[in-house]
This record gives sequence, structure tokens and C-alpha cells, in this order.
Amino acid sequence: MKRPELLSPAGNFEKMKAALLYGADAVYLSGKIFGMRAAADNFTTEELAEAVEYAHNLGRRVYLTLNTMPREYEYALLEKYLCDLKNIPVDALIIGDIGVLMLAKKILPDTEIHISTQANAVSAADCIAWASLGAKRIVLARELTLEEIKMIRAAIPADVELECFIHGSMCISYSGRCLLSGHILDRDGNRGMCAQPCRWNYTIRGYEITEEKRPELPMPVEEVNGETFIMASRDTWTIQHIPELIEAGIDSFKIEGRMKSAYYTAVVTNTYKMAIDSYFSGNYEYNDLWERELLSVTHREYATGYYFADSRQDANLAKTPGYYKEKAYLAVVLSYSEESGEACLSQRNKFSVGDSAEYLTPGSVGKPISIDAMFDENHEVITSAPHPYMTLYLKTEFPLKPGDIIRGV
Repeated sequence: MKRPELLSPAGNFEKMKAALLYGADAVYLSGKIFGMRAAADNFTTEELAEAVEYAHNLGRRVYLTLNTMPREYEYALLEKYLCDLKNIPVDALIIGDIGVLMLAKKILPDTEIHISTQANAVSAADCIAWASLGAKRIVLARELTLEEIKMIRAAIPADVELECFIHGSMCISYSGRCLLSGHILDRDGNRGMCAQPCRWNYTIRGYEITEEKRPELPMPVEEVNGETFIMASRDTWTIQHIPELIEAGIDSFKIEGRMKSAYYTAVVTNTYKMAIDSYFSGNYEYNDLWERELLSVTHREYATGYYFADSRQDANLAKTPGYYKEKAYLAVVLSYSEESGEACLSQRNKFSVGDSAEYLTPGSVGKPISIDAMFDENHEVITSAPHPYMTLYLKTEFPLKPGDIIRGV
């Protein structure tokens, strides 16, 4: 059985490093233009070159998203951007528009092409058509069941790869082609500017619906047969079904979340890596603590999406809408001294001596750690670390490694 690639989001350099340290085989990221997550930090051309070099030195791959749908007047800028990429050896371009694909093949003929989920591929015919235009991989639409994915895999050439989302946010519209953000705020979700209005907090008064921060923009509410239509979907998680997904022949397991934190990236990547490793150890054993890990990150109510159930049963609005907040990301380890038994940390959130905490290291679930003694940069004893991103030292009972995460419980 072929081992699937584990593909993680990289909204910025910190998140990319977290993804690679915690087990990602590849990352996907965006430049400052033509990517569907314009609000993420993203990468300048210079940063992109540095990111590719960093990943390649670790033997990992980098995929660049070019998955917006450019208008006519944007093609001159797109052509210039593609020319700027000639000296940056990204491993693939993720493209959702046929015009972009044709221009990319012309300017970067040797760069691998992956078809974005924005292209809504839902059949073997779709996949074969995209492959005939030069695509190496198809990112299937989220709206497919696992049985449909198996059928597609069986009906397409073996050298055409399939990629599927296994974790993260879903969209109420067809693989992201949503008009709601543009309608309300003139921010086109199909061109990377989604304001996520499906996540807002709405109140119904009479026959109008009002968003808490925009009372001046009431919208009429209409009922059809006594029902209204709800927008926000649950989040996908498939941690309990990794064997079935592997055996379906999916080539790449994709984690959603370029807008999420570095902590989210590390934890989710680490958890799915452990599950995949367990399967390929030849002695697969499901670990209930994997669920605990995924419950520790920011998420809406989880479901298996479209893989195993009708969307009305398992992908639509959660019974408890809104986000579950992630555990406090307290610090990340920069270095460890065997001589002093101290870890040098970069702080992320406030914590104090005596707090209950856990540490997370690649390949393992979180484990308890004692916050018994801390020191500042001058090695003066401190009892609390109130300022984000200060450097501090923590006395530990056992060695820690660079990149290990200290979190609350």
C-alpha cells in the first residue's frame, strides 16, 4: 500500500517550520497575490525563495497556491509574477482556473500542476480532462463520499494523483465558490478576500437578521415551509478513519488551516502523522488520545463531512455553533542545555510558576511538565512570564528539544 503524503498549511514562515518539524511531507502556501487566503501573512517572493530552500534542505516539498480566478486586467500582473518564479523551484503550483493553468504551462513548463479544489472536480471525467491539460494531481471537491473517491481512483490512470482534505473547515458553498462575502461586504471570496460571514454572530428580530457588529445592515429572513437556512458548517476530522482513507488510494492527505495558529499546525500535523505511522508500522492501533490532541486546537464541532454521511446529517451547522478555543500556547523551546538542565523558551502567552502544563514533541501526544522554576534573560528568578515573545529559561526534569511546545491544560 502506498504511503500518502501528509500536506500541511503554511500561512507564514513560523507555521511552515511547525508543519515540517511535526511531520509534514509537504506544505502549501501563498505569495502575496493570487492566493485564496489573502488575509494570511503569506510570503513575499524573497520569503518564498527562502521557504523553498528551507523545505528542500529537509527533503520536503512546497506547493504554491495560484488558485484565485483572475480577471482580464489582472493577467499582465500574473504573467510578471510567474516570470518572477522562474528562479524559485517550487515543487508544484495549485491552480483553480484554466486560463491560469495555460499561462503557467507556457511560462513554467517544467513545474508540476495541481488542480485546486476550487475547480470542483467530482468525477473521473473531470480528473482525466485536467490531466490531459498537463495536471499531475487533482484536489478533489470536498463534497464527495469515500465510495465516490474510490470509484474515481479506479477509473483514472495510476500516474494521476488524488488529494483530499482530511481535516479543517468546510464551506457551505460548493468547494468554496461562495458569493455571500461579496454580496454583503464587496469582498470576493473567490478572489482570496473572504470575510467569512458564515461565521458571524447573527440575531433574528422580527423578519430581519442582524449581525452583532453590523446593525446598520439588516437582512430580511424568509421561511420556506417553516424552515430557514443555516450557513456555518462543522469542521472535518477523519482521525478515526485513516486506514479507510489510505486504502482508498488517496495520494495526499490535506490539512486545512493557513489562517490558523502555528500551534494548530503543529498539533494537527503531529496527530495525523502518528496515525499514518501506526498504520504503516504493520500493527495499527487506534489511540483515543489522538482525539484529545485534535480537541485541543481551535475548531468548530467536528464531523466526518461528506466521507461517510449525507451532508445534512454530518456537515451542516453544528448543534453548538461557534469555535471551541484551543489550549493556551504558552511557549516554544528554542534550545536546551544538558549542563544546566534548562530550556530556553520563546514565550507566546502568560504563565506562572506552579501552573499546570504539558509539553508536546514530534511523534508523541502531550505529556505533563512542571513549571517549578523560571528565569529571565539575565537569569534572574521570575515567578511569571507576562510579556508575549519574551525569552525565558525553564528548569526541567528531562531534556526538551528545539521546537517542542509548552501548552496549558
